[in-house]
Amino acid sequence: MRRKLDHVAICLQEEVEARQDTGFERYRFTHRALPEISLGEVSLAGRFLGRDVGAPLMIASMTGGPQFSRDINRNLARAAQMLGLPIAVGSQRVMFRHPEARTSFTEVREIAPDVPVYGNLGAVQLNCGFGVEEVLQAADVLRADGVFLHLNATQEAIQLRGDTNFRGLLDRIGEVVRAARLPILVKESGAGISAAVAIQLEDKGVAAIDVSGVGGTSWARVEGFRAKEPMRRRLGEVFADWGIPTAESLVQCRAATSLPLIASGGIRTGLDAAKALALGADLVALALPLLEPATRSADAVAQALSQICEEMRLAMFLVGARDVQGLRSGHSLRCIEG
Repeated sequence: MRRKLDHVAICLQEEVEARQDTGFERYRFTHRALPEISLGEVSLAGRFLGRDVGAPLMIASMTGGPQFSRDINRNLARAAQMLGLPIAVGSQRVMFRHPEARTSFTEVREIAPDVPVYGNLGAVQLNCGFGVEEVLQAADVLRADGVFLHLNATQEAIQLRGDTNFRGLLDRIGEVVRAARLPILVKESGAGISAAVAIQLEDKGVAAIDVSGVGGTSWARVEGFRAKEPMRRRLGEVFADWGIPTAESLVQCRAATSLPLIASGGIRTGLDAAKALALGADLVALALPLLEPATRSADAVAQALSQICEEMRLAMFLVGARDVQGLRSGHSLRCIEG
C-alpha cells in the first residue's frame, strides 16, 4: 500500500505532467456567429454502454486502499452521484494483497448507487497469476458495470521490480472477455493506443477503449520521482513524454474501430473535452485535475467537474450544437496544422 500513498503524494506535490502537448491545440472550432439555438437548449446528457450519464464525462481511475485513498474515493463517488457521472476506481490489485483495502472500493458503489461504476486491474497481472476469477472479484466488490484492464508497460519498466512480462497478453485479455459476464474495457496509462492495437482489442471483443494518451500525467515521471537509483530517475525523465499524444491516439483509434472510445490524458478544460468529443470520443475522462479537490471535499470535486461541463456546453452553443451528436456531426472542427 506504500506505493499507492507514494503515487498520490507525488501527483499532489510534484510536476508530473508530460512536457508534450495533447495535440488538441492543433484543432480549432469554427465559431458560429448565428448558432440559432439557445444556450439553455444545450444538453450534455447521454448514454454509455447502455447506461444513462449526466454528461459525457468520466471520473478516471485514481486510487484505493489506504485510509487517505479511501477518503479520496469517497469524495469522488459522492461527486459522481451528485452529477450523474460514471466513475472508475484505481487499481484493485491492492485488495488481493491487503483484504482490509476492500472497503475503499466497496464504499464507492454504496455512495454512488445510481451511476456507472468501473473496476480496474493491471492487464499484466494476467501474466502474474490473476485470471477471470480475480477480474470477477474486482467487479463483485464494486457491483461494477464493467472492469478496466489497464496497460502500463512504460510505468512497469521504470518501476523497481515492475511486472514487465507482456508476452501473450492480448490472448489473455481475449480469454477474460469471453469468460466474464460483464463488459471488459481496456485503457492505457498515459502513453496512448495506436490504431493497430485498437484493431487487435476490438478483435478480442473488448467493450470500449480509453486511449489515455500523452499530455497528462506521465507515469514514467512519477516512477522516476519514486526511484532512489539515479538510473531509474533518469529513465523516468527520458521517457516522460513517451507515447502517442491524446488527440492523435483518438483520431487513429476512431478511424480504425467502431468501439466506444474514451479520451483521457491531459484534458484540462471543457473546450478540450468538446474537441475530443468532436473527434469521435464517446466519453472524456479526467483524473489529475480532480485529485487535489478530492482531498478536500465532494463539493470541491463537483465544482471542478461542473466547471468542465459548463465549458463544454458553451463550446457546443458557440458552434450551434444542441447535443453531443450535433457536436460530432457539425463538421465545425478543423486541424490548423499539417
